[in-house]
Order: sequence, then structure tokens, then C-alpha cells
Amino acid sequence: MYIEDLKKAISDGEFDEQFKMLTCLEDITKEKERYLDLLDKALNKFGNVDAHLITAPGRTEVGGNHTDHQLGRVLAASVNMDIACVVCKCDDVCEYYADDFEVKPVRIDDLAIREDEKSTSEGLIRGTLYRFKELGFKIGGFKAYTHSTVLKGSGISSSAAFEVLLGNILSHLYNDGSVDPITIAKVGQFAENNYFMKASGLMDQMASSIGGFVTIDFYDKENPKVEKIDFDFAHSDLALCIIDTRGDHADLADEYSLMPIEMKKVAKALGQDVLSRVKKEDILANIRILREKLSDRAILRALHFENETERVLDEVAALKSHDLESFKKLIIESGYSSYMYLQNVYTPKDITKQELSIALCVSEELLKGKGAYRVHGGGLAGTIQAFVPKESLEEYKKTMESIFGEGSCFVFSIRPVGGYKII
Repeated sequence: MYIEDLKKAISDGEFDEQFKMLTCLEDITKEKERYLDLLDKALNKFGNVDAHLITAPGRTEVGGNHTDHQLGRVLAASVNMDIACVVCKCDDVCEYYADDFEVKPVRIDDLAIREDEKSTSEGLIRGTLYRFKELGFKIGGFKAYTHSTVLKGSGISSSAAFEVLLGNILSHLYNDGSVDPITIAKVGQFAENNYFMKASGLMDQMASSIGGFVTIDFYDKENPKVEKIDFDFAHSDLALCIIDTRGDHADLADEYSLMPIEMKKVAKALGQDVLSRVKKEDILANIRILREKLSDRAILRALHFENETERVLDEVAALKSHDLESFKKLIIESGYSSYMYLQNVYTPKDITKQELSIALCVSEELLKGKGAYRVHGGGLAGTIQAFVPKESLEEYKKTMESIFGEGSCFVFSIRPVGGYKII
């Protein structure tokens, strides 16, 4: 459909039901305005060409805090913040446009890894093209004009959304939409690991690509077990909040890296490479011996993993049975374990700054007996996650923003689909 026709179709309400599904909202006025503005920009840039509308969401970690790097289990979900794009075919080059950053064109006949593209969008585009071709899929150029509502630096994973969007563009433009979501996620991880040159697990890409609640068991690293959970969060009485405590992530890279390092030391002491190969009983039975070789914190972190990876199974069971009370209790248990045993709620480098602790403490006061709360993502600084009854949402948001500043509390719902072509 040509861009001018797409504008008319949106104005006439042809995509209203899709917009409601993607935003988890009944009032889609702003979303329609967003797409109309995006189409106007694409029209000015590309002319009135035959184009498609494709979108990919951010994600949130729900359960399984620091379990993926030990090949354990996670529970994650896509959220109703996304990258929306107007895209059309182009012969031999990929052009990606966004209002807030610039991406250089990438030719489809030049797919070698470039050191100077480390940590760049160009690297991710080149890596996605390379992997699609290597896997036997068709590739080609494209022109995309995009707009993102995915928060950066808040654990919602804008990079995974970008990777999943690229995979869907190539799937729908050149492969009749035949590339499945799991393959698209794996392609994104490949591009991030090899071309973006950042070590990463597969949770972010899987959650963004598949959509809804997704549980993943990474025990078989090459073939993780992925299951989508059928739960209609948008019509529950809960809202999902991410609170940006605006703590400083600077100089914390070594602290983050110590979590998997210390866990793997415990696994190695028990004859394994990662903790998913170790039984909790073996850790408990050998604590005295382990303490002679390793730090107490390493042992506590290992025990966090063992309990957390099992807790994911209970969280999934609670969602499947629509038992939100049990689900909320498990989320709180997960948060306590991260606080006490994983110890990623504040950094020992500066114990005077504990923004996440304050956010969790206030959340407990506001939500006790009603909602749930836990550290979100890597921890040490940054964000917490809260499941807030909708009747309490206004008070909760107002209180958190009175502490951490206006705009620090973001309200989400769980989007039921991942990477998606509207038309």
C-alpha cells in the first residue's frame, strides 16, 4: 500500500483494532497521530512509495534475576512501548532514519565485521544482514523511517527492539514473513555478540520477538526451550510500573561482571561450568568446604540462582492458573532474594547511595498486601519494577515521582505480540 493510502487507511480506522492490541489502550488517538506523523516524514524522505508498517517492542524481566548467564530459567515479557517504522524496499543499501540519532547507510554487498562499528546501529544492521544470508534467507536493501517510545537505559532493552525490528523488516520484505520469532531473536543476539561486539544472553531478544509473557529455559544453550504464556495482563487489575531512581551506572561494570564470575566459581568448585548443572543440595552440603575456597557472597549468589531459577516455574504456573495473588508473592520473594543473597540492590563501593533500596522500601509501604515489587534487571543502580493495582496507581505514581522526580515512574502493560507487521 502506498504511503498516501496508508495515511487514509489510518484516518479511516482500518487499523484501529491492531493499534488497540499493540498499545493495550482503548483510546488510540495519540497512536494514530504518531503513525500519521511518521508517514508524513517518510513521504517527505522517500516519496509516495509502496510501504509497510512494522513494529517491535521493548521488554521487561519479570522473573529470573541474573539466571540467564548460568543457563537457568527466566520469565520476561514484551511491553507496550515500541519502535514503529515505515519501511520500503531499496535495491542495494539499507537506510535507517530516526529523529533522535543518525545511522549511516549500510550496503548489502559489504557484510564483513568492522572494528569501527563496535557498539553502533550500523554494526547491528550489517550483522543482521550477514546472519540472514548465512542462514539461507533472502536479503535486500530497505529505507526505514522510525520512531521509538522504548526507554533507553531503563532495562526495557531498546537494543533488542532494534534488532527484532531489523529481523522483521527482512522477514516481511524479502521472505514473505516466514522467518519465525525464535530465529529472529537468535539473529539479533548474533549481531549483538559479533558485530555490536557486546556479550549478551538471549532473553531480551526472545521477549521482544515473541511477545506477551515468555518463559525461557537456557539449559541447552544452542536450543533453549521457549514457551509463550497465555495470560491477558492488559485486562487484569494490575499495572506494571518501572521506576527510574536515576542512580549513576558509571563505574559499575566490574560489579556487574562479578555476579556471573562469582556464581561460576561456585559451579567450578563443584565440578561444573555453570550453576544450572549444580543441585542446590550439593551447595548446601558443601558450604563449609566452599567457604574455605570462596567468598561467602559467592555462595549466597549461587543459592540465589538455585532458588530463583526454580521460582520461575512457580511464577509461570501462577500465571497459567490466573492466580495473581501467588504470582505477586513470588515476585516479592524474588526481590527479597536479589536484595539479601544476590546483593545487587546497591553497590558496596558507596553504601551511602541506595536509591533502589529507598524505592523498594517505599513500594512496600504503599503496596503491602496489594501489589508486588522487586529490583529490575542488572541492579546496583537504575530501576525497580512494581505491579500496582490500578486503583492505587495514581497514588503510587505521585509518591514515587515526589521522591525521584517528575517522569521517573513509567506505566506499562504487557503487549500480547512481539515483532509485528501491521500491513
